[in-house]
Amino acid sequence: MKMMTITPELYQYISRYQPDLHPVLPELIAETRERQDGNMQISPEQGAFMNLLVKLLGAKRIVEVGTFTGYSSICMGLGLPEKGELITCDINPETSEIAQRYLTVAGLKDKVRIELGSALDTLDALAKRYGPETFDMAFIDADKVNYLAYYEKCLKLLRPGGAILVDNVLWSGLVIDKSDQSASTTAIRAFNDAIKHDKRVEGSLLPLADGIYLLRKKS
Repeated sequence: MKMMTITPELYQYISRYQPDLHPVLPELIAETRERQDGNMQISPEQGAFMNLLVKLLGAKRIVEVGTFTGYSSICMGLGLPEKGELITCDINPETSEIAQRYLTVAGLKDKVRIELGSALDTLDALAKRYGPETFDMAFIDADKVNYLAYYEKCLKLLRPGGAILVDNVLWSGLVIDKSDQSASTTAIRAFNDAIKHDKRVEGSLLPLADGIYLLRKKS
């Protein structure tokens, strides 16, 4: 089995070959890095992957659970067509304000809408507003204990053939540390186990960034 260790030097090489999606993104990375919770931001290669996936899917409507400072929203939003839309959910007004500021600079204020409040409530509201199977793509990157609940609601919104991306499913390797029985780690293990046996989807757990589950909703 072929495996590779990503050294800092190799990561720098990989970074050189990522697309420059928008000049505002390095500024957002720098500002977010100054925060104590800055490690919550997705990596540039993950953002590039998500941007490409939006285009490959031909996605016109996306839902995101977990906005943070907006990096993933911008990457996905830049992949949308002219009349595409992204609804992103978050509970933190401070980080959402940062996200809104950068979304505006990126020219996405009319494509990306931030919904403040409980994501579970927002997802229910979207189901009533748009109806089931009306979204092309979903991205889940929020509190881990609610991953399965977010997943079920996003799956309801997703059209057949649409994709769900779930972040942090390797949880810095803690998923295999049996001594870690914290709520978040336990929730991620339970999520991964549930997805493996879910016949409604097909997918692959990718060792990209902190682990991404890429899932396709079956017809």
